Amino acid sequence: MKWERIRIAVMLAPTLLVISILFFGSLLYGFLQSLGYNPNIGATDINFDAYLRVMFSEEFSGRFWSGLTLSLWVAFCSTFVSAAIAIFVALLLRRTFFGKKLAVFFFQLNLPIPHLVIAVGMIMLFSQSGLVSRMLGELGLVTSPRDFPALTKDAYGIGIILAYIWKEVAFFGIIVLAILQSLGEDYEAVAQSLGANRWQRFRTVTLPLIMPGLMSASIIVFAFTFGSYEVPRILGVGYPKMLPVMSLDFFLNPDLNARAEGMALSMIIAFIVLVLIFIYMYITARTVRKD
Repeated sequence: MKWERIRIAVMLAPTLLVISILFFGSLLYGFLQSLGYNPNIGATDINFDAYLRVMFSEEFSGRFWSGLTLSLWVAFCSTFVSAAIAIFVALLLRRTFFGKKLAVFFFQLNLPIPHLVIAVGMIMLFSQSGLVSRMLGELGLVTSPRDFPALTKDAYGIGIILAYIWKEVAFFGIIVLAILQSLGEDYEAVAQSLGANRWQRFRTVTLPLIMPGLMSASIIVFAFTFGSYEVPRILGVGYPKMLPVMSLDFFLNPDLNARAEGMALSMIIAFIVLVLIFIYMYITARTVRKD
């Protein structure tokens, strides 16, 4: 057994070494640039000026805090609503019924579809010049396509949230459904025999059992939606912008001095995600100790 573990470690070492160098090397390089260190333009002084300018300067602070608020809003709503829908659908799909395999297939159909495709689909379907608005206009349900609600390119990120929900429900669903099918219905049957109604069985039995997997998936989805770029770039507005879009705008600025602000924003995003991961690890460890 000992030699088997050593053999596995030796076999994994080259791949893990390359991944570690690329990941931590890039992280270190980005952190140094966020501190103003960029030898390519002769900047070698280490300071926190970029962080201070982004968060507190008159020029950028308004955009930063509005972008942070929007990013947290989009990530929270996308995660919470996706999880709620996935739980509801998974509870339906775990039952035995005719056509169950086909229903599960269609439920998980969009799982391999890239987020970029989902965002483009949102524009084509739900923009004010999209297919749905034109169909409603032809049917006379709206006076003109222009009267269709702004579900994309809106200041509240509704289109971004809908795109993430469209995509992430399937991700949550396969996790919750797998947990429910592995657990069976014995625990709920016991609770029912003790007089618990459907809501009580869900709240006191089902939800605590799926919560560890649900928490893991929620952290992954929240971190992804908080730090993702392509969907808010396509479906977002010029102001406010989500932090990843602001970060890349700084990085693509012809003025190379602006890269420090872009990297500072990237480090802030990474720090927030890291805090969430530590919170999740703390909650998980506390739950395990209680069990």
